[in-house]
Amino acid sequence: MSFRALWDRVKCSTDETSSGCDRRDCYMLAHLLRSILFAMFAVGCACLWYFRAEAWWLAWAGFWFPPVALASVLALEFALAAVVNRADPAPRAKVRNWVIAWSRELWTALKVFGWWMPFGQRTVPDFLPVAVTGQTGVVFVHGFFCNRGIWTPWLKILRKEGRAFSAINLEPVLGSIDHYASQVDVAVSRVTAATGRPPVVICHSMGGLAVRAWLRSAGPAADQRILRVITLGTPNSGTWLARFVRVANGRQMRHRGAWVRQLEAGEPAHRFTRFTSWYSNCDNVVFPASTATLAGADNRLASGLAHVELALDPEVMRCCLEGIRAS
Repeated sequence: MSFRALWDRVKCSTDETSSGCDRRDCYMLAHLLRSILFAMFAVGCACLWYFRAEAWWLAWAGFWFPPVALASVLALEFALAAVVNRADPAPRAKVRNWVIAWSRELWTALKVFGWWMPFGQRTVPDFLPVAVTGQTGVVFVHGFFCNRGIWTPWLKILRKEGRAFSAINLEPVLGSIDHYASQVDVAVSRVTAATGRPPVVICHSMGGLAVRAWLRSAGPAADQRILRVITLGTPNSGTWLARFVRVANGRQMRHRGAWVRQLEAGEPAHRFTRFTSWYSNCDNVVFPASTATLAGADNRLASGLAHVELALDPEVMRCCLEGIRAS
């Protein structure tokens, strides 16, 4: 299968007016990531072999080009975030904070996009015991161009505790955020059936918008179906960086864009008392930093954390898990 065919299956339908796509035609993101990784490795090895005798430095440059390119793109994101955040009310990060966040995000991205999501997304399957547990369960909703593999450390902890959970894969990967509402609804229903209680919903990045879109579509009664929503770096008011994205869900996340404003207009003011919104002044994807906050929510600053790192930071995880255990 050609790369274009793979991409078309991942994208499926990015038209916001479409009714969604047949899941059989939506090629999972893990397959695309594996194809990209294998292609980059093959090109790197080819460079090593082809230039080995004439220019060893060129051979190694070709081999290491992908991680260097990733580091460069991340550096550009952090530089843009630092400039845009100057006008934001969130505490300003120092240069040292940005450099540390960049270095940690590079390692985190290599780990998450290079292993967990392409190869390990099914390492820890959903845990939905037949007997009602009575414990609060958890629904995990990932962000843009991700899959459930990003939650691997969380899932291992909850599985060890015997706590029910479901981590969904949002599809179509590049489709409208509104189309994800039915998937969130199914996951909430499954965890509720396994526990007999409303779940806590934990969302990273775009996942928080997907949950808000589900709450809007499900009507006023949906608020009673969840115990709490925890968002980690969600662009609740959009993000400045989305102006460069052309796919459907990317366009919907533009800072103060039409879709975000329409979403806000359909939400009751009291809803966000059920929300805890974590945000960072070193987020390289969601900025200005305060766009990840919500009026009326429990907004918590995780200073110095990058975007993907925010979903995996040990202290953030500890605070969230302690709240779940106490519920």
